[in-house]
Amino acid sequence: MKEQPDLILASSSKYRKELLSRLGIPFTTSSPSIDETPLQGESTDALIERLSNQKAAVIAEQFPSAWVIGSDQVADLNGVAIGKPGTHENALAQLKMMQGKTVTFKTGLCLMQHASNRSIYICIPTRVRFHELEDAVLENYLHIEKPYDCAGSAKSEGMGIILLSKIKSNDPTALIGLPLIALTGLLRTVGFMIPGPA
Repeated sequence: MKEQPDLILASSSKYRKELLSRLGIPFTTSSPSIDETPLQGESTDALIERLSNQKAAVIAEQFPSAWVIGSDQVADLNGVAIGKPGTHENALAQLKMMQGKTVTFKTGLCLMQHASNRSIYICIPTRVRFHELEDAVLENYLHIEKPYDCAGSAKSEGMGIILLSKIKSNDPTALIGLPLIALTGLLRTVGFMIPGPA
């Protein structure tokens, strides 16, 4: 049986690691160190593509024969990027801003191999409609969930689901951070068997 290529997830995210483990193929993780600050005038589409590709490229250069997955996510509200809040105050401000509105969570996905100079990039959008809720509800949610490392502060796989009235996506795990339907297709096109041999 043909040996599977090496696969590296260019991320320190526990969410992406858990998601990738669902596919039943061996992989390792390596955290890229890049500046994620948006460039002046940069659109959310350009931002997410640049960061996903940069994450993959940093690790692919270190491990040329491996296939590397780079992924990033940004919440887009009317063309404005909403990133990870970092603090309780920022998270509360984000949630108040998104009340009653539809936000598009864009998840970029890059699969790259340095040795073959191959790189594939796609972006999976997820449209999320937010409820209008009292400040006390938002405060309680933030104190319990502490979603300060989550773009847009709405951790849908946890208690954040109470903030939402509708989710529309062709790839349901994209909102959590890694679009597994799209990724499975990409990995198969470059030679991975999913799931791998038992």
